[in-house]
Amino acid sequence: MTGRDRLRELLDAVLDEDNRTLTDMADDAYASPFHFSRVLTRDAGESPVAMRRRVMLERAAWQLRQGSSVTDVAWAAGYESVEGFSRAFSRAYGRAPSTVDATSGHWLPAPNGIHFHPPTSLWVHSTERVMDPLTEQLVAHDLDDARHLVEVAKGLTAEELRAVRLPGLVVLPWDGPEESVQAVLEHLVFTLEVWLASIEGRDTPGHDDDPDAARLLERHDAVAPRWLATVRDIDRRGGWDDRLVDALCEPPESFVLSSVVAHVLTFSAHRRQLVRHLLRTAGQDVGTGDPIEWLRARRGETPGGTPC
Repeated sequence: MTGRDRLRELLDAVLDEDNRTLTDMADDAYASPFHFSRVLTRDAGESPVAMRRRVMLERAAWQLRQGSSVTDVAWAAGYESVEGFSRAFSRAYGRAPSTVDATSGHWLPAPNGIHFHPPTSLWVHSTERVMDPLTEQLVAHDLDDARHLVEVAKGLTAEELRAVRLPGLVVLPWDGPEESVQAVLEHLVFTLEVWLASIEGRDTPGHDDDPDAARLLERHDAVAPRWLATVRDIDRRGGWDDRLVDALCEPPESFVLSSVVAHVLTFSAHRRQLVRHLLRTAGQDVGTGDPIEWLRARRGETPGGTPC
């Protein structure tokens, strides 16, 4: 590095087409991976891997707007499968890549205002307001961990999924018993569906009578990006103290939006740990669900231990 424009050189290393890994980026900037990651994170407020992933998705959104196919865009963004790209895009934008049209924007929330600017440049938006990193991480971790648990549940037989493992378990009185892996996961997904319906003014969604894990995963992948997009929108417009009059309740009730998000996060965290315990009793390896490990993996950092 020359020192002439150090941040610009670091960004060039992050976004070079040939630099797919942190080691590639650091080598291109003549730095160790540790030093490269530390300096860029300090100066730009975002890790190299996270920045590359976000900017590549922004480029992908712009390419889709120009008429490129989802398949071509997925390969260009460095994804090994169209399914993996579609999942990442939907989580980030709250919509499937196949639904992008000429009216869609391509910027994602960024802690530093650095964005893809077509056709091959960057744009720095100096007055951008983004969601508090803690709120973003809490919501994103909750959604990712829930998806992981549903994926693990796909390894169970139908009988194992439905088996009563904690007789009499009730998380919330109005939800009824949640004694099986299936029941806990169904309520985990349904909670997002019903609160989104309330916020968006739609009819009460229905429960599946006997959903298997594949169906639960389908429902989760449909609701998760929309929930993240909704929370981001609430934050963007400063709507945390807005009140939702929920006509789905009988009689209708009023809820402060910040309390709704806190409610979802609280009981989702409880259910995720409950279902983790139930999956372990079924012989499944589910990990700890630690957000420290999740964030390290998301940023492409080397795994480490937690404080003793």
